[in-house]
Amino acid sequence: MGMVTKRKKMHYGDTHLQRRWRVRNRRRDLDQIDDDLRTKSGELINQNVDLDKPGFAQFYCVHCAKYFIDDTAMQAHFRTKVHKRRLKALEVEPYSIEEAERAAGRGSFVKPKKRAMETQPSKEDVVAGKRIRVEEVPEGTDAAESPSTSKTKRKKAEKMET
Repeated sequence: MGMVTKRKKMHYGDTHLQRRWRVRNRRRDLDQIDDDLRTKSGELINQNVDLDKPGFAQFYCVHCAKYFIDDTAMQAHFRTKVHKRRLKALEVEPYSIEEAERAAGRGSFVKPKKRAMETQPSKEDVVAGKRIRVEEVPEGTDAAESPSTSKTKRKKAEKMET
């Protein structure tokens, strides 16, 4: 019988490297993205050429805060679960300081507002004047039933009746 080989501890004591691994893929938080959507979404879609960023900073998803190499990669990203989950997370109004104070007992509870969130328009649409809309959904309806989706449901119902 041979000797049992001892397990090698390759990454023992690499806590200084673990922080780098953890932070490398960090994206912007939801409240930062919400601020971008409200103030400078048009600027982020039409950025100046930056040779250091992927795709020269010409293909940027505002909702996910991510750069893409070309338009086909960005359009494929719009159909992924990651992007759809981010849109769903952005439907609820972001956590604020006032909400934190209410949770601590200073004030009464106010339910966060739901919003209808749509995928950003293409670059050509933005040049034509279309902007990202962030509109609040009325209290009685669900966020999934925004005005645009309710119209399509009505059209489908009308087609089924005829």
